Order: sequence, then structure tokens, then C-alpha cells
Amino acid sequence: MRELLKAGDASFMPKYALRVRQQAKDLPLWEGFFGPTDVLVPVPRSTPYIAGGLWAAEELALALVKEGLGGAAWAGLRRVHAVRKSATAAPRERPTVFRHYESFFIERPPMEPERIVLVDDVITKGRTLLAAASRLHDAFPCAQIRAFALVRTMGLISGVQQLLDPCKGEIRWKAGDAHRTP
Repeated sequence: MRELLKAGDASFMPKYALRVRQQAKDLPLWEGFFGPTDVLVPVPRSTPYIAGGLWAAEELALALVKEGLGGAAWAGLRRVHAVRKSATAAPRERPTVFRHYESFFIERPPMEPERIVLVDDVITKGRTLLAAASRLHDAFPCAQIRAFALVRTMGLISGVQQLLDPCKGEIRWKAGDAHRTP
């Protein structure tokens, strides 16, 4: 599934979004997470956007809005310069929260959002989401900001019992780095 997401096959995004809507309806942990006035902000790729280029998080955000999980998608968080892809970097070579933060730029929206849901395809440690949330908080200090990732990696864990395991968690700044639970 991660590979299909990263390949950006847009034909799968409506299927993923439908499954998320079903989960949001059926599981109490999703209650109130996606609201009708929420602005879904796709997390930028590791490189600056090129018109017509692949952007899985944007495709996912648009599909989620079509499923009624948010009021609008807004691609106003952009990269101004590339960072190394975390998926292909050794753990010590991955971009820091600060490096991600410096690489982001916010375009001014038509209206300031009150509730923002960052949308990402895959979360690993949480550095990108933490940096994106910080950049958005600086621009919109009164907005409530949450994050959603379709897939979360769990490292090299043996004995995985199930693939579908929706959860709520937190990403916090601790000891100079992002720390995600679960």
C-alpha cells in the first residue's frame, strides 16, 4: 500500500478516502476529527511543487473532501527548496524538524482557516508533520491544527497482528527531535 501511495496512482485515492470515511463513521476515536469546515492542507513532497507533478498528499486531501471529510482542500503550504527524502535516507541522514520548517512557505489563503487538518500519505517519525504544523501555527496562531496520515510506519517490529490499525496519537518536540506515539 505504501508503494502504491508513493507511486501516486490517483485511481486508488478515492478508495482510500472511502475507507477513511467508513472508519470515521464507525470508530469513536475519529469522532469530531474531520469537521465540515476543516481545511485539509496536503503536506508537500520533499521537492518544490512542479505543475502537473505527482503529489500524493494533495490527491488524498482532494479525495477526502469529496468523501465529505472536510470543507475544502488548500495547497497553500509549499516547499521553497528540496530536502532529502526520509524514505531513502539512513536514520541519521534524514532532514531535521528545523530543516523541514525552513523549507516551507505559506501562501496567503482567501480566508484564514479556523480548523486545519494536515494530510500526509505516510508518517515515519513525524518530523515533517511537526515542522508543517509549526509553520502553519506561525501563520495562523488561532487555528486548531491536527494531522492525518493514511499510513504510519512502525519500524522493524516482529509479530504485527493486523495491517488496519487506526489510532490517535501525538507528535511532540522532545530532546531536540520529533517523537511520535504510537
